[in-house]
This record gives sequence, C-alpha cells and structure tokens, in this order.
Amino acid sequence: MKKQLPKRHELDVKFTWDMTNLFKKEELYLEAFDLVEKDINLFCEKYENKLNSKEQINEALTTFQDIQARLSRIGSYSYLQVTTDSVLEENQMRHGKAMIRIQDISSKMAFLSNELKQISDELLLETAALNENNQYYLKDIINEKKHMLIPEVDKALVALNPVLNAPYMNYNRFKLADMKFNDFVVNDISYPNSFTLFENEYEYDENTEVRRKAYETFYQKLTEYQHGFASNYQAQVQKEKIMSELKGYQSVFDYLLDDQKVTKDFLDRQIDVIMEKLAPAMRRYALLLKKVHGLDKMTYADLKIAVDPKFEPRVTIEESKNLLIEGLSVLGSEYNQIVKRSFSERWIDFPQNQGKSTGGFCSSPYGASSFILINWNGQMDEVMVLAHEIGHAGHFQYANSNQTALNTRPSMYFIEAPSTTNELLMANHLIKKAKSPREKTWIKSVMISRTYYHNFVTHLLEAAFQREVYSRVDKKEPLSAQILKNIKLSVLRKFWGDAVEIPDWAGLTWMRQPHYFMGLYPYTYSAGLTLGTKVSKMIENKEIEPQDWINVLKAGGTKAPLELAQMVGVDLSTDQMLTEVIEEISAIIDDIIANQENS
Repeated sequence: MKKQLPKRHELDVKFTWDMTNLFKKEELYLEAFDLVEKDINLFCEKYENKLNSKEQINEALTTFQDIQARLSRIGSYSYLQVTTDSVLEENQMRHGKAMIRIQDISSKMAFLSNELKQISDELLLETAALNENNQYYLKDIINEKKHMLIPEVDKALVALNPVLNAPYMNYNRFKLADMKFNDFVVNDISYPNSFTLFENEYEYDENTEVRRKAYETFYQKLTEYQHGFASNYQAQVQKEKIMSELKGYQSVFDYLLDDQKVTKDFLDRQIDVIMEKLAPAMRRYALLLKKVHGLDKMTYADLKIAVDPKFEPRVTIEESKNLLIEGLSVLGSEYNQIVKRSFSERWIDFPQNQGKSTGGFCSSPYGASSFILINWNGQMDEVMVLAHEIGHAGHFQYANSNQTALNTRPSMYFIEAPSTTNELLMANHLIKKAKSPREKTWIKSVMISRTYYHNFVTHLLEAAFQREVYSRVDKKEPLSAQILKNIKLSVLRKFWGDAVEIPDWAGLTWMRQPHYFMGLYPYTYSAGLTLGTKVSKMIENKEIEPQDWINVLKAGGTKAPLELAQMVGVDLSTDQMLTEVIEEISAIIDDIIANQENS
C-alpha cells in the first residue's frame, strides 16, 4: 500500500526551502511591511498631482522601483508559504492579511500610472531619454494610452482587484484544500489518491491496473466538482472579456496578447503547426508504448508511462545536485555558482506533503534568492524538472542583478526559453554520459515523454482548448461544464486520432490546470521550447558562447521577445524554426522506435 502524504511539520527541513532567505524571522517581515507602508504614504504625499517635470517624474519612478522591489519580497514571503501548505491556518491568515494590505497599497499607488497617462507623449519621451532605467516603463505607458480608462474607472478596478482575482484563488483552494479523493482497491490492496499522488505517482505507474484505476477514481471525483469549477472559470473568462471591451480591444485575444508583445498569428501558428505536423509522430510514440507494455489497447491513462520502465534509474537529491552541476557546467563557472547556491542555500522545496501545490514553479523575488517548488519522487526525470526550474532561477538571478525592478520580466512568449534550454542541455549531457545504447535510448525517451510531451503536447492542447473557449467568449456564447468538457474532448481526440482511446471523462482534464487563470500562457511553453531547442544546440555546437546567452538573460524585460532571440541570431518571425524542431522531435521518436525493435 502506498503511504499517505506526510504533513508539512513532519518533513526533514533540510530538504525544504529556507524562508529566512527572505526574512530571518516573522517579526522582520512585519516590520518591513510597516516600513514600506509608511514610505508609500510619503511617496503619495510627495508626488500625487505633482508630476509636472521630467526630473520629478524620473525621481518618482526611481523611488517607485525601490518600493516595488520591497513589495516583491514581502508578497513572496506570504504567498510562498501557502504553496507549501495551503491547509495550515497560519499560512492562510498571513497571506490573507498581506493581500488586504497590498490591495490598499495598490489603490494608493494607482495615481502614478493614471497621471503618467495624462502626460503628453513628448514629455514622457524626454523623461525617458534622461534615465535608461525608466525608459522601458515609460514607453509601455505610452503604448497603453490607446487603451487607457478614465482615472476614476481605473482606480475603481484596482480597488476591486481582490474580487476580480478571486477565481484563481478559489480554484487553488478547491483543488488543494477542499477536494478529498477516495481510496481505490486493486488486488485487495488499498491505495490513497490525491492531486499530488495522482500527478506525481499514479500517472506513471507501471502497473496498468493500478494506473487505470487511479485515473478512473480521480476523474470520478472531478466529475463531482465540474459545475462549480465551470462556474468559477466562466467568471474568469467573462472578466477578461469585459476588461478587453472596457479598454477598447477588438477581441479578448488582443487584450491578453498585448502584454506579451506578439499578435494572435503567433498563437495560431504554434497551435496549428503542432496539431498538424507533430500529431503523427506522437501517435507513433503512443503505439510504441502500447507494444512495449503489451497493452490490450492504448488509452488516455497510458500516455505517460515510460518506454523502458525496468531501466528507470532512481536518483537521490544529492546525486541530482552533482548531475546538475556537471550537466549545466557548459554554461560557465558563473552560472554554475547559481546551480550550487540553489542547493547550499536551500532554494529548493523537494518533498511531497499534504496541502502542497502540485507540479513545480520558480519564484525569484527582486533582490533575494530564488524559490523552487517541486514534488520530488526520486526518478531520474526529476533531474530534468530541476534543470528546468533552475533555468528560471538563473534567468531571473541575472535579470534581477542587471536590471531595476520594473525591467526584469520579459514577455511571457519568451519566459520558458531559459528553462527549456536547461532541460535539453541536461538531457544532452546525460546522453553523452550514457554507458550503453539502452541508457541513451531511455534518455531520449525522457526527452520525448518529459520535455517535449509536457511542452509541445500537454500545454499545447491546453492552448487549443483556450483558443476555442475564448473564441466563444468573443462571440458572447455561454459556457457550461458540458461545453468545456466537449471542447477538451474534441481537442484530445483530434490530436491523438485512432491511436489512443480517449474516454468521455478525459474531457474533464481542463479542471486540472491552473494556467487557465493566467491568460494565454499555455501556448508559450512550446514557443519557449522552440527557442530553447535551437539555443541548446547552438551552445552544444559552440555556434555561440555561453556568455552570449547569459547576455540575453541579463537583458530581462528591456527587449521584445523576438529581439531577445535575435541577440543570439535566432529568427522567430516565421514558422521555420518551429517546423525544424518538430522534425527533430519526429527523428528522435523514430530513433527510439528503431532501437526498441532492434533490442
């Protein structure tokens, strides 16, 4: 029988992240909060209704950047502790109080962008020319003017933020705190189930009966919540549609993509090219899994099993550290120090526990260490997950060190490139270290099942689902649990064709993903991996120096995504790069199939 997940206080703290990297003790966090509120009151007194010269504007923005940096650390301290234990009342209360205070701060500070939008473009450009650190923010202000609201409406929307952002908070609370999954029985053995156990253990379980039963009972529980989840999601997309209309966008797509600095044809290209050209290769891969495992049929519950499960190496946390230091050494000694620090300074939260967020992420508050959340299961592919998240950490450690607080974050279209570059550098290192053809084939299979499946299939099919949802939203068509389920089913069945049996319950997969509350995020995984595939090859083949890529990371948000790619000579303006990556994925799959047939 599989064990129940431990509670947070039962864990060995050396494998958890160290929140004292932000504040040594709770009292210092509260003092920092009090002090920043005082400074914000002074800021408002000094600058509200007084931004009438380029010198005054630059002075205000410099102070504003410092305030934003401090708020980044304060907000992270309250939020990150909820992600590791959303059940603990202390964490809920800390985060709840922080959100109330930060909302008050946002309302007070709303005057800054509102007043800047009332200033002439000429004065704003003169102001930007005086201070490079402020010019990117000011140019964004100029671009936002064509969609600006009157100050009173804008201020009202800021005040309503807690309500407007409630769907995402509700989703996480339902998923991580309220939903309780039933145990299931296989061959007289009882197995507990949960979001974390299902997504980290059972989806990959070699025992077909256990795996399929886990899927069946997991989705039975989702069925019980589908109408409430659908209503919550409907509130999210309706909010986005209303905001797009208030701001004068022609469609909700234009509204959501504006901040990404790309147009809808980039979204459409990722979805349409991958749906057409990658699907045949992934179907071949699915049929290989069926053959290798001797399955009676290939079902949706079988897609994440390993090609060679008997070979699956187990890895300790210490071994993963050594592998990552070796594998990412190609990026140079300076970058390797970031990798080492992530372990020695306890940036990483490894264990699975009750109430912890599923999946993984990296948060990098300005002026502090990064914080990486994963759910460690001891399998080799977790090293790839860590390489991915350390890619995010390295990116923002460089950006935070070289840019001011308002200039660190690039377009979401680029955000997954540094992380996926790391994944592929790690995979290439492991292939070079492989001691047998079997091990090489296994690593290639991890590249397909972990790196490319996750980013080019799972998240891409989420994007295809989103596109259909938002198309309906633009047409003012209502959504329901059944409609959402049918949209997801249609997307899954179109991609997998006759190769995989997709049962009706698989349509509830949309309920598993928090990305739907983050705008048009899912398609950017494949966009980032398109660039990441090219950059990792260029580094491996010495076509660029590691420092060339690090310079891109240091640029933060000071360039548009296509400009960042151009810094290393990559053109993302056409579908050529995407097509090349799909051809490479297809070749890897064919190689795996050939090796399996010859073994």
